[in-house]
Amino acid sequence: MATTDWEKLISNLLKAELKMKGVTYAELADKLAAIGVEEKEANIRNKLARGRFSAVFLAQCLKAVGSERLRLD
Repeated sequence: MATTDWEKLISNLLKAELKMKGVTYAELADKLAAIGVEEKEANIRNKLARGRFSAVFLAQCLKAVGSERLRLD
């Protein structure tokens, strides 16, 4: 798979996790702030639209919304 395919896959996985948890980008920004991570809603939206963000950001988002596991299939 090309790098862009991986970026799309991971972005879609995070979007799906947010949808399953019923968390909007605005709510994610609030939840991130609660764990000490400052991100604006617009920045989150742009990161997920581009599909380019760090593994640290992915882990922060998953922690903020209470996810314990992420399935890659």
